Amino acid sequence: MDFKVAAKTLYSTLSGVSKVINSKNTLTILDNFLFSVEGKMLTVTASDTENTLIARVELSEVEGDGAFCVNARRMVDIAKELPDVDVDFAIDDERKTIKISFPGGNFDLAGIDAEQYPVTLDQEDDADSRKDMLIPAEQILHGIDNTFFAIGTDSLRPQMMGIYWDVKADGITFVSTDTRKLVRYIDRTAQPGIEASCILPQKPCVILKTLLQADEEVKVTLSSKSATFVTERMTFNCRFIKGNYPDYNRVIPANNPNVVTVDRVTLLTAVRRVAVCADPSHSLVKFRLAPGKIEMKVDDANFSTFAHEEVACDYQGKEMVIGFSATFLVEIFNTLTTGNIIIKLADPSRPGVFLPEENDENTELVIILMPMTVQDF
Repeated sequence: MDFKVAAKTLYSTLSGVSKVINSKNTLTILDNFLFSVEGKMLTVTASDTENTLIARVELSEVEGDGAFCVNARRMVDIAKELPDVDVDFAIDDERKTIKISFPGGNFDLAGIDAEQYPVTLDQEDDADSRKDMLIPAEQILHGIDNTFFAIGTDSLRPQMMGIYWDVKADGITFVSTDTRKLVRYIDRTAQPGIEASCILPQKPCVILKTLLQADEEVKVTLSSKSATFVTERMTFNCRFIKGNYPDYNRVIPANNPNVVTVDRVTLLTAVRRVAVCADPSHSLVKFRLAPGKIEMKVDDANFSTFAHEEVACDYQGKEMVIGFSATFLVEIFNTLTTGNIIIKLADPSRPGVFLPEENDENTELVIILMPMTVQDF
């Protein structure tokens, strides 16, 4: 079997597909790519048993069909160093040797029989459990971008170690929480026309962010155990996190009468400055809210450091002292991208609600953050 492929295309394909492969695999064969040629189409497969990614590359010159496995890390390193020309792959089907030729040089590699590779695309026995929707990749990317920072890391709460997709006929709600902060992002840009729900783990979210292009459409198939994302360039299958997700709507406060409207960048830079002097174990920033201003105070008794700053704002409500983690605030302010942001508060012991001053068309973003205990200002 022989085929030619552009070196630049090969490298971009392999570097994307390799993100599925774990640094250590229980099955040695999963350290390899599965190359398969059929007609004028080359497919490259990588898997970690939980996630399987298949990328497609159209070939200009092909002689014969076949399949083989090759070490993924070595293949990516070779593709990275190849000159920007068409390279020729010559595979000895009997001995499984691979010769990669380019003007002025060549590489010789040992391949592995393709039959040893476990293709792990989930195929549900019950076809009735599958639900399909066609949505813009941009809708998926926005959902992941707005919720990724709040994914939980506690293995004792595995349901929170991913992004919850609540799919309705008129839109998709993306939710993530680690119990201290929660994000709910509703996107009605496209109407899926189905009802389903799932918890997508962190790793598939990272892979989708890397691979999807905003201007393409994605066919998403949801089954009882996994999701499959299909574009012209690739097919990606990933398994869900098992379990029931918390009722996120009950967590979001309905009545927070104290409302702050403040310039996002001004508040963000101020929080970053005072956080330099915060105790790194909790990064507590104390806030005193009064008409027309927000006062911030930070101190670290261990190193006798102190910081104080004031920021102008529009505040409607009673004077209040409340504490938040600077680390979480910076994440929230970086996620909210409008010029002004709105913060709604009830009292120092109840969560604050953070909102953009104006949502993009057909979207709604709400972030809540639990306060920290503050004795005095």
